[in-house]
Amino acid sequence: MRFDRTGKVSLDGIYTQPDPRAYFTTLRELDYYIPQLAKPYFQQIIGQYRQSRQVAVPTVVDVGCSYGVNAALLRCDATMDDLYDRYAGAECTRQALLERDRELVRAHRSPARFVGLDVSRPALGYASAAGFLDDVVQADLEAREPTARQRALFAGADIVISTGCLGYVTGRTLVRVVDSRRDRLPWMAHFALRMFPFEPIADSLAALGYDTVRVDRTFRQRRFASDREQRQVLETMSAAGVDPEGLESDGWLYAQLYVSRPIGTPDPLTFDVDQSLTQKAAR
Repeated sequence: MRFDRTGKVSLDGIYTQPDPRAYFTTLRELDYYIPQLAKPYFQQIIGQYRQSRQVAVPTVVDVGCSYGVNAALLRCDATMDDLYDRYAGAECTRQALLERDRELVRAHRSPARFVGLDVSRPALGYASAAGFLDDVVQADLEAREPTARQRALFAGADIVISTGCLGYVTGRTLVRVVDSRRDRLPWMAHFALRMFPFEPIADSLAALGYDTVRVDRTFRQRRFASDREQRQVLETMSAAGVDPEGLESDGWLYAQLYVSRPIGTPDPLTFDVDQSLTQKAAR
């Protein structure tokens, strides 16, 4: 196994394949379910935004979208187990996978328009061809400003989400997305691993006019890939002053949900999520 600077195992190879079979095969072994746990929260944020802003079909920008997993779950009424069964070990051509996915997309009415942001051209290409994403931005906004075309896509953003890229992506990327639409700040909802402090990102967003709240619960992201990964991550958390007792110390990476909305947003933020369903997804 290779490890990154944070101590986590490097899974870069699963994001650069021509289709998502390696992605789902690998992550199923690690019980990766954070997109499933995030789904009901994203659904309610989309619904609240639609009602509050009177926007029939909000545009959602998914930062670090990979193969369009969040969009597939939200627009196709799917679960992570559905996607694992669909791709892991599937023995057919890429074209056959795409045709099957397009049928799935056509059979459902999407609650939003989805724009995917990622550095992986193969992952974006598949998600776009399958119909999970309505448009894509292939860019590293940590390293450079968006192009004029990319700014035009971000300018339509109503909601910005992510489920695992923060820590590698910082507030710099989020600010560059938001800077494209300063007339009306999009709402944001980010699931960030506890090992990565969110305060610097919240501070960057506050400077733009955001108020950030943390949802008072934790979410299992995935199991540790090895004892070594767990030891290294616990060392990183210790250095950051984060207590892993009863959470990461028990063998799982955990995330927390941060929701950022423009200061003065009048509607209260409430979630009515069936916790039994989200807990079942994590087991």
